[in-house]
Amino acid sequence: MTILRTLKSITVAAAILASTSVFAFSKDVSISVWAGGTGPNDVYRLDAIEIAAQQLQRQAALRGQDLKITVEKKAYSGWDDFKQALTLAAEAKTAPNIVVSGHEDIAPWSQAGLIVPIENYVDLDAWPLNGIYENLLQIASYNGTVYGIPQDAESRPMFFWKPYMKAIGYSDADLDALPQSVKDGKYTMKNLLEDAKKMQDKGLVQPGYGFYPRNSNGPDYWQFYTSFGGTMEQDGKLVFDKAAMTRTYQFFADAVKAGVTKKNHIGMPSDQWWKEVATGKAGTWDGGTWHYARLVNQEGLKDFFGNVIFTLIPAGEGGKANTLTHPLVYLLTAGHDKEDTDIAAQLITIASEPRINALHAVKSAHLGISQAESQVDFYSADRWTREATERLLPHASAMPNNSDFGTYWNIMWKNLQASWTGDKTVDAAIGDAESELKSTLGGKIVIR
Repeated sequence: MTILRTLKSITVAAAILASTSVFAFSKDVSISVWAGGTGPNDVYRLDAIEIAAQQLQRQAALRGQDLKITVEKKAYSGWDDFKQALTLAAEAKTAPNIVVSGHEDIAPWSQAGLIVPIENYVDLDAWPLNGIYENLLQIASYNGTVYGIPQDAESRPMFFWKPYMKAIGYSDADLDALPQSVKDGKYTMKNLLEDAKKMQDKGLVQPGYGFYPRNSNGPDYWQFYTSFGGTMEQDGKLVFDKAAMTRTYQFFADAVKAGVTKKNHIGMPSDQWWKEVATGKAGTWDGGTWHYARLVNQEGLKDFFGNVIFTLIPAGEGGKANTLTHPLVYLLTAGHDKEDTDIAAQLITIASEPRINALHAVKSAHLGISQAESQVDFYSADRWTREATERLLPHASAMPNNSDFGTYWNIMWKNLQASWTGDKTVDAAIGDAESELKSTLGGKIVIR
């Protein structure tokens, strides 16, 4: 921690202690929390705040204070609906006290005045926040200011259907060694497409099902760019590496040309995609650590480890094996009474304690936010969280917190999809992406 950070923490700690004296007699307060991208396995994004409220009320009671906290929870399964609702609520000055969203929202929302720096309301040098992985806190920061507290961590691995890998010649020992082989760069993207083709040639999967990537736009596709040597941001400026992006676009175009990925794969119904990967209709696919929970709990894949092996995203030409982490973060919204924001911040702090956060990690198949959490028996005894943490998290990077990244992302995706479907050649797609990035971002992006 820097001296400035320490001084801030001392000041904030004093303010927090002072704020607790407000509840000298009695106080009823309502704290609202909304969470995006939240389904039946992710309930602790909201429930953890409710657990924290119960804890804070008990602490107040032992100080002779009558504090009653009502937590109003709202989960949104879709991101678009969530962000539209939040924007409308902010305009109407009815935004929730706490939002749970992706870290990439910090830059634009802070610039728009929608959120306030959480470091002004919590003590980052005190437990449990001082135990949060430093790289996660950096991801939750913008321009040197900590705006959010990581609510979870995750990584996005490559999955392989083990029976089909065996059917094309891999032994159990080979499969046990595959994660290390990927990590070492011995098993690459080229090998992935070759194995996907072998599965189809043997009739194990239908044409177009050898490599079955995410069926919609998402952060996942940036780890392929990284795999082929790309850089998203350097020294505060976005980076468009034409050679790396060309290799990325070409990889998906080659997958379609080889017949292992469908030309019209993007946009297929999500329920169909989930059912197909859970029942062995796909040979290889990429996804997130949270997929384990859905595959096992909702899709009926009971013997996950008997059927599936997971690795880092393999290296492509010019790059290295990697994965992407996309932490969701607790954020404090602007425009609320300071007293209520202080309480909301205390609830976030308590919800970040290892045992509470471990409930979310295990139920949702996400990863922990601190080293201490990995030492909680409940967490360490869970095979998925233990293996995924060890195998993936040390190699994870993240999308940049840059207010212009959304523009870059839209242009990158639009042209990737065009080269995927054959509407454009790869070279034409790269040229169009470069032209649009120059005209929209100018000096805000480095093109090399």
